[in-house]
Amino acid sequence: MRFVPTELAGAYLIEPEPLNDERGFFARTVCAREFAAHGIVTEFVQSSISLSLHRGTLRGLHFQVPPACEAKLVRCTTGAVHDVIVDLRPESPTYRRHVAVELTARNRHALYVPKMFAHGLQTLEDNTEVLYEISAFYSPGQSTGLRFDDPKLNIRWPLPVSSISERDRNWPFLTDDGAPPRLHDPTTRTPIGN
Repeated sequence: MRFVPTELAGAYLIEPEPLNDERGFFARTVCAREFAAHGIVTEFVQSSISLSLHRGTLRGLHFQVPPACEAKLVRCTTGAVHDVIVDLRPESPTYRRHVAVELTARNRHALYVPKMFAHGLQTLEDNTEVLYEISAFYSPGQSTGLRFDDPKLNIRWPLPVSSISERDRNWPFLTDDGAPPRLHDPTTRTPIGN
């Protein structure tokens, strides 16, 4: 595997290095020793998949707050996505900056998303499926998000949004005071986390 650092410290694009022969190829996608050498979480406690039927579907920007912070390993298994992560670590020199990568079933790349990063994606093809390996159990009380169209983030999504959940459409905007984002459940408007 090749570990390609992104502009956000601790976040990597992971590219398999296939061994080809007349049958096709074989490639490693996870190795605890190699992950640990790059500071990547080596234990994932949940796996999830999403299927988005239509090109332009937007999911995110999601993350969990303490004590349920989660790292993710995200891979597109069918179709293609424009995948975005946002650094939400207040002590980080790249706080509130984002990067975007293209994950496709053809390139077989994975994106490692560290703890306290928001994650979102937009599908580039119909019938796109994404696999998520997650380091913490889902915790509804600590699960939150940011607005995909927050002007302070200035994320350029490649397509018009064809589908988005009501929850994702209503996450709060970032505040102006430089503090970490105020976290609310958009369905109740009550604070989440600390």
